[in-house]
Amino acid sequence: MERLKVLIIGSGGREHALTCKIGQSSKVVEIFVAPGNAGTAVSAQNIAISDSDIDELLNFAQEKQIDLTVVGPEVPLALGIVDRFQAAGLSIFGPTQAAAQLEASKAFAKEFMHKLGIPTAVSHTVTNFEDAVETLHRNVSPNGIVVKASGLAAGKGVVVCDDAAQAEAALREMLVDGAFGAAGAEVVIEERLSGPELSLLVLTDGKTAVPLTPARDHKRAYDHDQGPNTGGMGAFAPPPDVDDALITHIMHTIVQPTIDGMAALGTPYVGVLYAGLMLTADGPKVIEFNCRFGDPETQVVLPLLASDLVELMLACVNGRLTPDMVQLHPGACATVVMAAPGYPASYPKGLPITGLDTVPEDVLVFHAGTAQKDGQLVTSGGRVLAVTARGDDLGTAVSRAYAGVEQIHFDGAHFRKDIGRDWRLEISDSAQSPILALSEADGANLQSPSTYAAAGVDLTAGNRATKLMKTAVHSTFGPEVLSGVGSFGGLFDISAAKGMAQPVLVASTDGVGTKTMVAAAMNRWDTIGHDIVNHCINDILVQGAQPLFFLDYVASAKLNPEQIATVVGGIAAACREAGVALLGGETAEMPGVYQKGELDLVGTVVGLVDRAKLIDGSRIATGDAILGLPSSGLHTNGFTLARRALAKLDWTAVQPQLNDTIGNTLLTPHRSYLADVQALQAAGVEIRGLAHITGGGLVDNPPRIFPAGLGATIRRGSWPVPPIFALIQQQGQISNAEMAHVFNLGLGMLVIVPRGQVDLVVTAVPQAHLVGEMVADIEGVIFEE
Repeated sequence: MERLKVLIIGSGGREHALTCKIGQSSKVVEIFVAPGNAGTAVSAQNIAISDSDIDELLNFAQEKQIDLTVVGPEVPLALGIVDRFQAAGLSIFGPTQAAAQLEASKAFAKEFMHKLGIPTAVSHTVTNFEDAVETLHRNVSPNGIVVKASGLAAGKGVVVCDDAAQAEAALREMLVDGAFGAAGAEVVIEERLSGPELSLLVLTDGKTAVPLTPARDHKRAYDHDQGPNTGGMGAFAPPPDVDDALITHIMHTIVQPTIDGMAALGTPYVGVLYAGLMLTADGPKVIEFNCRFGDPETQVVLPLLASDLVELMLACVNGRLTPDMVQLHPGACATVVMAAPGYPASYPKGLPITGLDTVPEDVLVFHAGTAQKDGQLVTSGGRVLAVTARGDDLGTAVSRAYAGVEQIHFDGAHFRKDIGRDWRLEISDSAQSPILALSEADGANLQSPSTYAAAGVDLTAGNRATKLMKTAVHSTFGPEVLSGVGSFGGLFDISAAKGMAQPVLVASTDGVGTKTMVAAAMNRWDTIGHDIVNHCINDILVQGAQPLFFLDYVASAKLNPEQIATVVGGIAAACREAGVALLGGETAEMPGVYQKGELDLVGTVVGLVDRAKLIDGSRIATGDAILGLPSSGLHTNGFTLARRALAKLDWTAVQPQLNDTIGNTLLTPHRSYLADVQALQAAGVEIRGLAHITGGGLVDNPPRIFPAGLGATIRRGSWPVPPIFALIQQQGQISNAEMAHVFNLGLGMLVIVPRGQVDLVVTAVPQAHLVGEMVADIEGVIFEE
């Protein structure tokens, strides 16, 4: 068996956690830590070399014939330690100096994300105070401003500001006073995001990225998220509000595009990537990237890793990482940081630490700011210890961690009492003081009588909304509808199925997504109802189904009856146009779930098709023609990227290339292809496949219906592209590949037919364009010029 010598660089709690985890590997025979702390000295050999002394670290690694070096902190990465070790033929886990710019230069990271359409805050980079102030006042966000020193500032170069005055003071401190030296010579001004934070650490070999257990840390010094920011007062994993679907979404929209983007720049990213995220109402957005394991997140993520960390690191370094290599323990983990008195301001050192020998066996204690002095363990930093425990659930893990904390003592030890709680998820919208969940209140008496209205839900408004929308809903009813508005469930007579040999019900549920944010920005609510109906109808149309009835779901933080009635009126109008019954659905008022001014719109359509007439793509053959039916614009996808790209333009001014305003253009309803498909069927066209171009654009949607072994070629320029897409691409500096991956680019539905029926299709639907053909032995969609 291979026996490896490992060098770990760093001196904090993160490095002690890495030392413990690496020490569990059967591959490892010896571990050195430079410079290490009193904790790493127990199971490894500390080396008195600074983590920023690259020359001495390299000399040591060569002298000791180190097999694998693991970089803990960010500074040596920014100094190019990986490049130096690689040039010397040494194996090292971490990104190169160029790749580490994702953390070392916030300006680089923001420009990189904006170009690739990776969700993040709108930002501007400045280098002198006068320009900074001008930029600031041109781009004041109502939610506040964040001012960031672009370079590495030991976690202190970020100032969160409530208003422009605070932001201007922060800019002066960085650009004029030089508070952060060279790190603050370049400054990023960005909008302030709101929502719960999430830390996601992923391992990557430069191509493949695999997530570890998601975590959440506590940055504020005091309970209830009060006091100054720190390096982290504790963490827990996984957060209860984060599920596998969200992680998959983050990997698809943020992590993998980042890995692919760095590779495309010629600087492949290898190592661990830490994505610091904000779960905003508009979806997950990147706050920052770190190019190394987080602290204290590492202390809860590594105990939940079941795989051999050394094997994973070697797989990353050697370019052979696969998702199945990463195995995670079930359950949860929590860590409580015990800090020196006064931290994060000035604090004493040399305080004796006792009680570690009485900590329960199921508790791990990771050292951070500790040292040995005359045989006594003493404090030597601000964050002293991270007391960590696992459990079958978060509550158990937290209780065990605090049981460990109770056994440890040093003068003035400070720690938060609420690790594992997320006050941001528990504060009500009416925003008074944070209150404990009732499960913890132990039957606490409320100080005044409660009412639903006082809690933020207005039943009167709900009843008024129902009355306002009743006429519109009734206008879609036919004799098949056996229930009225307000029933607990909709009733629909499907006698039409009697005429079918094998009737099949087809259903689809979808949402309008962030197009509602455009409606809110323009205060225009008459079109998104058409969007949701037509989107859902198109989704079942691709299987040959004719729609029967529709159900809607409209939710907001504060119910506005007139607004809701306008939305539902649009839904009813689209249903009437399609001959579909609107059976109603749900109108929900949920303060605390949605932010003020937000609205969510979801719908479900149910249709019917005879099994013999199902369109499933199985008959698609090589040489079949692909025809595109024009879209009316973005439809209901890509608005997160579009809004970011167009953010600097006036949406109410007429744009010459659009011959309309941006707001009106973006709110053009999603087109329904029901009449087109019916016309093709009436003309006798053999429709072998239909692809509705939604999320994933022209790249990801068509392959859903391709048989194995077949792909498609699509010819750019064979159809007119609406000018809104050119404007988005120009303003957002978006690549052709990204545009095709996100947007429909003017083709809302693809129709696949035998080659000999192209003329028949164009006769029945004149606006159809021949855009490509099916080809054997390729995968997915290939674009030809």
